[in-house]
Amino acid sequence: MRARLGVLVVLAASVIVAPSARAESLWRIYDTLKAKPWVDLTHPFDAEIPHWKGFKPMTRQVLYDYDKDGFRAELFCHVGQWGTHVDPPAHFHQGMATADRIPVKQMLLPLVVIDVHDKAAKNPDYTLTLADLRAWESKHGRIPRGAFVAMRTDWSKRWPDQAAMQNVDAQGVAHYPGWGYLALKFLYETRKITASGHETTDTDPGIATTKDDYSLESYILGQGHYQIELLANLDQVPEQGALVSVSWPDIKDGSGFPARVFAILP
Repeated sequence: MRARLGVLVVLAASVIVAPSARAESLWRIYDTLKAKPWVDLTHPFDAEIPHWKGFKPMTRQVLYDYDKDGFRAELFCHVGQWGTHVDPPAHFHQGMATADRIPVKQMLLPLVVIDVHDKAAKNPDYTLTLADLRAWESKHGRIPRGAFVAMRTDWSKRWPDQAAMQNVDAQGVAHYPGWGYLALKFLYETRKITASGHETTDTDPGIATTKDDYSLESYILGQGHYQIELLANLDQVPEQGALVSVSWPDIKDGSGFPARVFAILP
């Protein structure tokens, strides 16, 4: 009888500690992912990084420090749209989703990179076109539903030079690339993507934002989607096959906040 009880105890213990089939499946996926190359798509930020023309630099103050207090704590004061950041729909549209209301399932997505850096190098006012999307699909297949689509212009290579990022001419007109309306409409309304992102400070090209025209950003956010601005290192990511992780603090009723974005490569 004692022997039989001992066997039952051992079997019960093995049942308790053995991971479920579902857990094993997820952990195997994790083992696969961690073996892949990971690329940080986020710029580090401080007080003097490139930013939208209407924002003042952030401030940073040490409140407690190691020598006096045994630890360090800092006060950071910055606008929500600082550095690599998320723009939720509420950034432009009152009553629409704030940063805390974007589902976490929208923070891990297939990553599509539309590479127009050669065109932007020749024409800093270049806007991504429907033809660029058709060319991508002819090469890689249909843009997947729910994807995050990033426009690669290599504009982030100008970081951290504010003047180079804004590229303002003698007449005060900014010249940097942006999205085109027909391309965005196709992505969000036909291909049903989840979000998009770019390397510049704005969705709209510089010649539009010089006139305070942000109609393309308004369009994306008005569709109920979020976007990420000031992405980095898109030149290290393939055009298709990667995953992107996008996260930010769960700030209640937030209209934007710095984000951490990275890609997992195939």
